Amino acid sequence: MKNSRRDALRKLTMVPALAAAPTLFGASASKRATPVSTEQRVQYSVNAYSFNDEFKSGKMDLFDMMEFAADIGLNAVDLTSYYFSTYPNLPDTAEIFALKKRALELGLNISWTGVRNNFVTADVTAREKDRQMIKDWLAISSQIGSSILRMFTGRNIPEGYTKDQVKAWLVEEYKLCAQYGAEVGVIAALQNHNEFLFTADEVIDIVKRVDSEWFGLILDTACLRTTADPYAEAEKLAPYANYWFIKEHVYPNQEKTPTDMAKMAALIKKQRFQGYVSFESLSDGDPKVILKEMLADFKREFNKG
Repeated sequence: MKNSRRDALRKLTMVPALAAAPTLFGASASKRATPVSTEQRVQYSVNAYSFNDEFKSGKMDLFDMMEFAADIGLNAVDLTSYYFSTYPNLPDTAEIFALKKRALELGLNISWTGVRNNFVTADVTAREKDRQMIKDWLAISSQIGSSILRMFTGRNIPEGYTKDQVKAWLVEEYKLCAQYGAEVGVIAALQNHNEFLFTADEVIDIVKRVDSEWFGLILDTACLRTTADPYAEAEKLAPYANYWFIKEHVYPNQEKTPTDMAKMAALIKKQRFQGYVSFESLSDGDPKVILKEMLADFKREFNKG
């Protein structure tokens, strides 16, 4: 009996060490883990940038957006850093907890937070500053209950450097961000944003080189613009996607074209994706009307037999 108790205690003492080593509990981030449920579980969110004009004019704030999301039957909201009331300063805990509490009252999750960073600059100090910002927002994400933080690459190749050299900077920075994410339990995720990585193959190369389960991909279907078939490009990225991001247009060979929700829904179903599909409107007009129609169109296609 004493030996049994001693063995049990020894096993318990191992738990903190195991918890501190998250790589023991999952495959590499090269591809998403295989879903464990036989039923495909997809939930729906809305991205704050849809209301950029309303936020800037003061007609809406993040609380208003959450109420809209709940009203049309969404499951979650994406809260971007630059719409918090204190931006560019970090939000205080009162605002973080107020948003978290309101989400609970409305039956919503806060599925992501997001920042605007630039890791393709040759200015090492600037990259370090943005890395610290991401570290801070990973901690805020953990406080607010978000499981993923959106990051960008940055735009343009600095003069005097090759694209391969800049990609090496990206890999280095993203590896550090993934380490920070592991410390607070939040995935640091790249959104392919038509800025520096333009093809599925380029994005996959970066994901594989970072090679961390705490580094992920937010698949932006509207930013696959260098191909005649953005749906085929999205299908390449689908196995790596932690989060899907759908806008009302895609851009085959840079040409603005309405998103085919039937194709998009079929692609996500084929991949057996489980997680969040988020919508964003960039068109003129009332974003509330547009988003409601986008959600209805996608769900109608996705729920077909």
